[in-house]
Amino acid sequence: MSNLNIKNIHGGTLDALGLALIRGDYPPGSKLPPEQKLCEMLGVSRTILREAVKSLVAKGLISTGPKIGTIVQPAERWNWFDRDVVDWQSRIGFPAQLLDDLQELRAVIEPQAVRLACSRATAQEIADLEAAYHGMAQAVADGDDTVYIAHDYAFHFGLLRASHNQMFLQMGRALQGLLEHIFKITTRTPDRGIERSLPHHWEIIDAIRAGDAERAHAASVFQLGSSRADVSHALVATQRVRKPAGKAAAKPAGKAGGKAAAKPGAKAAKPGAKAGAKPVAKAAAKSAVASGAGARGSAKPPTRRKAA
Repeated sequence: MSNLNIKNIHGGTLDALGLALIRGDYPPGSKLPPEQKLCEMLGVSRTILREAVKSLVAKGLISTGPKIGTIVQPAERWNWFDRDVVDWQSRIGFPAQLLDDLQELRAVIEPQAVRLACSRATAQEIADLEAAYHGMAQAVADGDDTVYIAHDYAFHFGLLRASHNQMFLQMGRALQGLLEHIFKITTRTPDRGIERSLPHHWEIIDAIRAGDAERAHAASVFQLGSSRADVSHALVATQRVRKPAGKAAAKPAGKAGGKAAAKPGAKAAKPGAKAGAKPVAKAAAKSAVASGAGARGSAKPPTRRKAA
């Protein structure tokens, strides 16, 4: 068997076991089935299984020991900085409390990083922040959420880099998977909150360039508070959409059932996004990209030529 095949089998085994643990197939405190049974269930050798178990131990999902077997660990022991753990949880859905905990952590670290950036950021670091901002604005205008998420992460990681604090920077790298998931959720807000967030991002850049630590700190606190509210609203909207058609869905549909009943309910859940908010916001975003407008007062984002 080639090394590539072994690697693929190991990855598949790790993925199957990790997802099962995150999903709760094996409750915390319980033991995994004996090695031989797991090998039969997964169709792999003991060598492959043992490698997968080692990886899961390193990620904090299970623990092993002589004469005690393999014990499933509670979520508080999981390594939330691990991209596999984040990926497995994202397939099932993140608990609202976990995402709120992440936003609290950001609210403690990022405004302080922004404050430091006012006296430490280099011209290149400020230019990188501007480039990330323009990438976000262009992605909003194009309706490309994937590109927006990449530029949003580049912006917030750039703030940490501009602080010249190595601990902040390492945390930004460790949190990348979770942060990208947060940014993905903000693209799903019923009123497309990412359009509203653009001037708040620019306000931070403008304050850093001016060396105004207090204004930069306040702008960062405000932007993160808005993001936290958007994530909360998006999760509520998502829960409504996922609810099975019941009495509430039956009312507008009358006699219709099944898919016909679910369709009107889905449209009613976010009238602003389709009816008027999205086209207007898109037009505003395109205008921001073309002319550099979109921030308050003197905090106008420069054109791309000036940013370069």
